[in-house]
Amino acid sequence: MLSGLLKLILGFVLAIAVLLGTGLTVALYFINQTAIPPTKPIFANDNPSLKNQATKEAKDETPTEPEPTTTPTPTPTPTKQLPPGAYPGRVTWSEGLSLRAEPNQEAEKVGGVTFNQKITVLEENPDKTWVKIRPEDSEQEGWVKIGNIERVN
Repeated sequence: MLSGLLKLILGFVLAIAVLLGTGLTVALYFINQTAIPPTKPIFANDNPSLKNQATKEAKDETPTEPEPTTTPTPTPTPTKQLPPGAYPGRVTWSEGLSLRAEPNQEAEKVGGVTFNQKITVLEENPDKTWVKIRPEDSEQEGWVKIGNIERVN
C-alpha cells in the first residue's frame, strides 16, 4: 500500500512538471516570435529603380509611337557653401528621426527625416549629445541625437 501511494505521488509530481515545462516552452516561443520586428515593406514609390521598372513595364505593354530623341544639355549645379564647422552626413536610424526645436527629448517636434536621407550637420550642443541638422533640399532645421547620424565625405 505504501508503495502504491508513493507511485501515485511521484506520478502526479512528474505530470505537473511535464505540463509546466511544456507550457513554459510554448510561452517562451510565442514571446520570442512577437519580440522580432517585422521587415519593412518595400513599395514601388520607395525605391526609384522599382518605380522606373514599373513604368518601363507599363510602357512595354502599350504600343506607342517612338519619341523623338533629344540630347540632354548638362546644367551646372550650384555648389552650396557649408557654414563654418558644418559637414555633410546621413541618417542611420532605420525608423527615421524627428527634428526637435531644442536639443532635448521633451522639445517640440518641428519635422522629420527618413532613413538614409542626406543631411547637413550645422552645429553641436555643448555636451556633444545633440546636433542641429538641415535635410538636403530643405530649409527646415532641427535637433537630433548625435548617435543616429553618420558623417559622409
